[in-house]
Amino acid sequence: MLKNSFSKFEFEAGIDEAGRGSIAGPVTASAVILPKDFNSKYLNDSKKLSEKKRLELKTIIENESIDYAVFFVDSKVIDKINILNSTFKAMHGALNNLKIHPRFILVDGNKFIQYKDVPHKCIIKGDGKYQNIAAASVLAKTYRDAYMEKIHEEFPMYNWKQNKGYPTKEHRAAIRKFGTTKYHRLSFRLLPE
Repeated sequence: MLKNSFSKFEFEAGIDEAGRGSIAGPVTASAVILPKDFNSKYLNDSKKLSEKKRLELKTIIENESIDYAVFFVDSKVIDKINILNSTFKAMHGALNNLKIHPRFILVDGNKFIQYKDVPHKCIIKGDGKYQNIAAASVLAKTYRDAYMEKIHEEFPMYNWKQNKGYPTKEHRAAIRKFGTTKYHRLSFRLLPE
């Protein structure tokens, strides 16, 4: 069972991202504020959940959270400011999109740029320790997956509905054959040396 929250603040936002290691598509962040009595025995790091379970949890999180928001940073921005800065930009964007101003931010990972005057704590593998980070990880992943499935229809030869833009053998073979698209991150190593 994951811990409900880290701080004593009523509005603690958990935050996480999806798509950092992808070579196509956006990096997506989500911020979630859960009620203090929220409890889900299924909630976990989104990578450990089946797609079906993630989609079930997405509905629960959207219905039961106090507030949630998602923010996308596209490949052109990633190429301009790099993936780390783009991740922070996505996280800050998600926080800006919350209707409720968080009093504390719990961040998955080991780095974060201060957001306004709100205190924060970075938790390595936080999506497997705290429910609000796990909830953010589920939303970031499900929203990003849906986006990749949508742009798959534009460029089906890369099979993004399956690989979600990650560097699979098949994805790289398609880049060799068809070249790159406007969704590819040109600052990344798209093909092995």
